[in-house]
Amino acid sequence: MTSLTASGLPASRRKPAGYAALIAVAVLALAVGAALPWLVPTKIAMSLLAQAMFDALLATSVGFLILQNGRTSFGQAAFFGLGGYAMGVLIARQWVAPEAAVLIALILPTAVAFLLGLVISRITGVAHAMLTLAVGQAFYEVVFRWRELAKGDDGMSFDLPAQMFGFSARKLQDPAVMLVLAWTVLVLVLLGLALFARSRIGQVAAAIRDNEERARFLGYSTVMPRALVYAIAAFIAAIAGILQASYNGYIAPQMFHWSTSGFALIMAIIGGAKFIIGPAIGAVVLFYIKDYAGQFAEYWPAIVGVILVIVTLTMPRGVVGLALMLWRRGTRR
Repeated sequence: MTSLTASGLPASRRKPAGYAALIAVAVLALAVGAALPWLVPTKIAMSLLAQAMFDALLATSVGFLILQNGRTSFGQAAFFGLGGYAMGVLIARQWVAPEAAVLIALILPTAVAFLLGLVISRITGVAHAMLTLAVGQAFYEVVFRWRELAKGDDGMSFDLPAQMFGFSARKLQDPAVMLVLAWTVLVLVLLGLALFARSRIGQVAAAIRDNEERARFLGYSTVMPRALVYAIAAFIAAIAGILQASYNGYIAPQMFHWSTSGFALIMAIIGGAKFIIGPAIGAVVLFYIKDYAGQFAEYWPAIVGVILVIVTLTMPRGVVGLALMLWRRGTRR
């Protein structure tokens, strides 16, 4: 739990040495990512792992909201879809340069989330959850019915340009290239979130999460930090949407659907939403369970439900929480 000191400053919870350790772990993870094309045996396996990275980014955005704001979102798919659609539509219509399309696809969801955050951060409990669900479904209904935009419920295929940011954009549809890129982005996002959590604004946001009235009494604005967290979470979700749309060359309303948000939340819970890396771990675990359970696709929602019940009852802190508990027990012996 994050506390505020009598002076009103957040009490620091981490030693400076922690920053060096974080960066060292990130560098090691980046090195592993660069070697993945040689470590993963087949193109199919690379493709599956790359797609798991998209899910990991979306789940991480949901987990970040829970970790820093103490709020649950059932509409995070709105920003995932908005990122993918903004890039896909702008590139397909050639309204702007490809580089501008990517930047707009990042900025638009982030700005929308920040503005929404200024409003929904004032609402708590079930009302907050239902409002996020309503926002997400509103976006879904728009893209589902607006056929002139991107062919409505049929979705829309699009071709990547030959060059983007000085590189061959079409290589993004190569499993090896996308795997390395998505892994690298995920590692950098996790590092950024870890540094944010240790920063002054991150500790203020966590203190507001733990005791909003006390933070307000000490003179902190409680709306702006919460809105900032919503914006950062949307930015991460937009990255996931852009990567998925680029890799598939296809966008569809399902990107906005409440079930996409729901599965991202389940991934975060299974991995451990109280840990920055937890949602990403949960996403990879659930993705591969889904792949291996392909022959039982019609029962997939029931399978997910059973997994969620088991995790909730036996691992309340998720897979990462269980792993940490077992590791601590082992080191005490």
